[in-house]
Amino acid sequence: MQIIGYTESSQGAPFETVTAAGRAMQYPKATEAEINKAVELARKAFASYRFATGAQKAAFLRAIAEEIESLGDELVKTVMAESGLPEGRVKGERGRTCSQLHLFADLVQEGSWVEAVIDHGDPNRQPVPRPDVRRMLVPLGPVVVFTASNFPLAFSTAGGDTASALAAGCPVIVKGHEAHPATNLLVARAIQRAAKRTGMPEGVFSSLSGDYETGQALVEHPDVAAVAFTGSYRGGKALFDLANRRPKPIPVFAEMGSINPIVLLPQYVEDHAEQLAAQLVGSVTLGAGQFCTNPGLILLPEAKAESFIAAMKKALEAAAPQCMLNEKIFEGYLSALRKLLGAGAVEPLYAPSENSAAAVRPTVAKTSAAAFIQNPLLHAEVFGPFTLLVTWRSEEELEALLQSLEGQLTATLFAEGEELLSHKALLDSMRELAGRLIINGVPTGVEVCHAMQHGGPWPATTDSRFTSVGTGAIRRFARPVAFQNFPDELLPDELKEGNPMGIKRMEG
Repeated sequence: MQIIGYTESSQGAPFETVTAAGRAMQYPKATEAEINKAVELARKAFASYRFATGAQKAAFLRAIAEEIESLGDELVKTVMAESGLPEGRVKGERGRTCSQLHLFADLVQEGSWVEAVIDHGDPNRQPVPRPDVRRMLVPLGPVVVFTASNFPLAFSTAGGDTASALAAGCPVIVKGHEAHPATNLLVARAIQRAAKRTGMPEGVFSSLSGDYETGQALVEHPDVAAVAFTGSYRGGKALFDLANRRPKPIPVFAEMGSINPIVLLPQYVEDHAEQLAAQLVGSVTLGAGQFCTNPGLILLPEAKAESFIAAMKKALEAAAPQCMLNEKIFEGYLSALRKLLGAGAVEPLYAPSENSAAAVRPTVAKTSAAAFIQNPLLHAEVFGPFTLLVTWRSEEELEALLQSLEGQLTATLFAEGEELLSHKALLDSMRELAGRLIINGVPTGVEVCHAMQHGGPWPATTDSRFTSVGTGAIRRFARPVAFQNFPDELLPDELKEGNPMGIKRMEG
């Protein structure tokens, strides 16, 4: 079912999707006419929605949260059936989804997010007068949001990408994920109801179902201004390439995964081996390892490897089997695992004799620093409950390991006291590698807040200057515009001389 503005449509032929429970479901694929109608409505909606006040956008975002909450147990049960996620995780994700909608509502109602800058003119400046120049952020236009398989709510139909784009003043067209179509439909209808309740222009939100061809048609449509994506490198790179081949290229803000290196220093391992091993195993197995922040690489001092590995095996034995999101993701996990374990110089340390999508257990392997540096196949992300231990013998070898890595979402250091303070250069190297640095904590569990950075150098994301989590995510869907020598009555309220909105501004 397609949600197109304030109507529903199902003109296309059905396509089949399979839930985590193995139940086949059929949903209509959006036709070319339905795609064009959704984008045309978004284009028309942008003409007025871009000028919506902060209070109007805030009311819309809060109404979305209210409509989602009103779905109650129906939404929870639907997500559980399609994803295999436990009830506690689903309710937590629903809470996160609604909380970030309220967070963006607060942001736009206050108004300072537009980064208003005012340089007053000086007609008496010599040898030439100084012009009056004022700058602020304005919305880009219609945004296509690709929903994520591993977060049916928080990174999907009403997730952070949708919330931040709507907050910026951009209409949104969601491309629903094939893994949870019923969830997408429930939430899309909730957003549709919220738009009607708050008087938003028709086309401010639409949701389309389909496959790769559907996504391709949306990215290539000339009236689409930007794309947001969370998923695999392969998928994100394909969309990025499509967008750059357009006659008029557009930005693709893709978060494409990471192996999130964990650096362990010797004294910390010696003092905290069992606690540290349990903490890292908990992070590796959280959500069956189906997080972009899963710690897929642990850099372990060789001198402390024996005791740490023993403690880790003990923690792994206690880890319960878990359900993966669907059979396709499970097969992808097994394929990636086979490639890495067969790449040479890799020793499996803990590997289950049997695995299934409904009951997957973690796998851990080990290799040397030299082997890891020389073999790029060992750097690949394995999306699931897996981590690779790489042993290093010297700080020079540790630095070489970090230098061999591509861009990451996170990089973590476990150290304390004098050992931590004496490794500032190591932290400086890690800063060049990742978007978020962590000391003595795990990368899983991304706090939704003003300061969060969820993004990193290529290939973790397509643009390391931006985040997809936290209020900074709004900047992806806005561009700066300068207004020179405008009379006060023609300026946006954010830039008027008397500051009628009372927002924070930089003035010179």
